[in-house]
Amino acid sequence: MLKLALGPILYYWPRASVFEFYQKIAASAVDIVYLGETVCSRRRELRLADWLDVADLLAASGKEVVLSTQALIESGSELGALRKIAENGRYTVEANDMGAVHCLPPGQPFVAGPHLNLYNGPTLELLAGLGAKRWVMPLEMGREGLQRLLQERPPGLETEVFAYGRMPLAFSARCFTARNRNLPKDDCRFSCLEHPDGLLLQTRESADFLVLNGTQTQSALVYNLVHEVATMRELGVDVARISPQSTDTERVIAVFDQARRRQLEGAAARAQIEAWQPGASCDGYWYGKPGLERLIADQAH
Repeated sequence: MLKLALGPILYYWPRASVFEFYQKIAASAVDIVYLGETVCSRRRELRLADWLDVADLLAASGKEVVLSTQALIESGSELGALRKIAENGRYTVEANDMGAVHCLPPGQPFVAGPHLNLYNGPTLELLAGLGAKRWVMPLEMGREGLQRLLQERPPGLETEVFAYGRMPLAFSARCFTARNRNLPKDDCRFSCLEHPDGLLLQTRESADFLVLNGTQTQSALVYNLVHEVATMRELGVDVARISPQSTDTERVIAVFDQARRRQLEGAAARAQIEAWQPGASCDGYWYGKPGLERLIADQAH
């Protein structure tokens, strides 16, 4: 059966909110949980020891736990934190840049994260040779590209698809959330805490455009492929990833669980989830179209 994964929290939430959130996730239907800070090293509500405590809680409830690394490393202190994660000795690591891959002990199994830009068979072979046990499809790759790559992937290498959430599109050395308040990055006053689902950016015509999340830029629209769960299963996808949001994540997980168990038809599942989304739906990338388009396949399950 298709596994469900919960990606790392991409936003900056208060410490108590994070612990409360994962208490709920421990009782949810997800099989895999990714933990850690992937966006900004100034987000220090939780240290590595705290993340390991959360990991122990989730592992005790039967979840596979993965520690995610930061996607953009800019300083020696961030490199030091990366090395500590890579050498934690207890949990699998999701590498979000090649520096993280090379920090891992030789032969240690890891997850090749969505920011490694894996687009062809030889690259998958390379990562598998370095120890990758699972790879996450790039966000903008469509169903047809994925199908071709699944035919080329090395034996035993699992495939994971980002199936729900605002899409992380780009990273920058600058902090856009701080800049919005005319603050420098090094004195941001932890502005991200005020935006638990990111800071919405609109066009002059008041159309939702992007979301500012510190040094990360996200889509304003929510990528939602719950109606494609059956197609993923038929293609040979092993894991569907759900990205956390500040409210109703457990409800989203429950609907994806019903969809993968064939207890809920795809269109009905999508309609339920759309009531809890922080923005409107999109799914264009999956069909080889611009990402902000909202399309439903003729044979949607």
